Amino acid sequence: MASVKLTNVKKIYDSNDGSHRKDFVVAVHDFNLEIRDKEFVVFVGPSGCGKSTTLRMIAGLEDISEGTVEIDGQVVNDLQPKDRDIAMVFQNYALYPHMTVYDNIAFSLRLKKMPEDEVYERVTKAAEILGITDYLMRKPRALSGGQRQRVAIGRAMVRDSKVFLMDEPLSNLDAKLRNQMRAEIILLRQKLDTTFIYVTHDQTEAMTLGDRIVIMKDGFIMQVGTPAEVFDKPQNLFVAEFIGAPKMNIMATTLSKKNGGYVVSPFGVEMPVDGEKGEELKAAGAAGQEILLGVRPEHVSLYFEAGAGRIPCTLEVNEMMGSELHLHVNTDDGTRLIVRVPTINLTTAQRDSLTAGKKLYVGFESRVMHFFGKESEENLIYKG
Repeated sequence: MASVKLTNVKKIYDSNDGSHRKDFVVAVHDFNLEIRDKEFVVFVGPSGCGKSTTLRMIAGLEDISEGTVEIDGQVVNDLQPKDRDIAMVFQNYALYPHMTVYDNIAFSLRLKKMPEDEVYERVTKAAEILGITDYLMRKPRALSGGQRQRVAIGRAMVRDSKVFLMDEPLSNLDAKLRNQMRAEIILLRQKLDTTFIYVTHDQTEAMTLGDRIVIMKDGFIMQVGTPAEVFDKPQNLFVAEFIGAPKMNIMATTLSKKNGGYVVSPFGVEMPVDGEKGEELKAAGAAGQEILLGVRPEHVSLYFEAGAGRIPCTLEVNEMMGSELHLHVNTDDGTRLIVRVPTINLTTAQRDSLTAGKKLYVGFESRVMHFFGKESEENLIYKG
């Protein structure tokens, strides 16, 4: 198996439009990352953030404009993809339609002139792990999307490569199949015990699959951390809003010092910042300032009556999600907040009363608050 190291990697595209002027687009900026042997790392971010480009540079499918990529301690910038000892699974499966499943999986092995008995052993073993043994003599057109993706994964598996690269492999599947295939990829990882680099725009996939997550925006790394770290300690506003569904509620307010501690006053409702968060703000030397206060929808408490520290609001939309409700409420100044409420926490009468126009109140404890600089959008406590 192998580690992967990217040092000051940059990708620049020449966007010459045919005129004498040349424009250059930087798709990936100064990318630095060390991926440990047998680690599962996920690159995640919105479309166009550079995650697939970075993966393709590791694979050798894109030239590296600046910097170096090392696999198992060897610089591979000038090596062809076939010489990098990597296996890649693409978004569109890339299966040969005229070949059987068996021949698709065996294709790369036969190119290497591997003995047919060893080819058979590897293909049948991969098929058994992936649950596609019964489909080995079928053509890809006779398979479902999920089955085709298993074939594509099987073709990569049999190569016994140092690094396993996956570029949005589940994006063409429906929601139910994606959930199923996520679980199968986790099981596959346990069986292969190799280094995985996985690209997705789906933060749920990133959170469930990755040992560490690399969150990207506009070609820059915004944060690298475990799923718990990027969820609980986002270093900036982009990460805070990108990770979590529905996304974090953001409120403009003021962080003030009072009686040796801190208070915030979202929508004019004063709330003390005490306990661990208060101590963390002190340790970080946070000054009184205008801030962006973040609270995740699942951490907002719902009340049916007014009280101290409760923000008055009006229910606009009630989304029934089965085990929980997603309540879209408007504060008096028109700011929309989202509240996630487990249905088990409500009486039948309370649930039935949650119709548009209902007057409600929301609040939150300081331990669930996140504090971002209004201008910098950097976390005041958890800094990169």
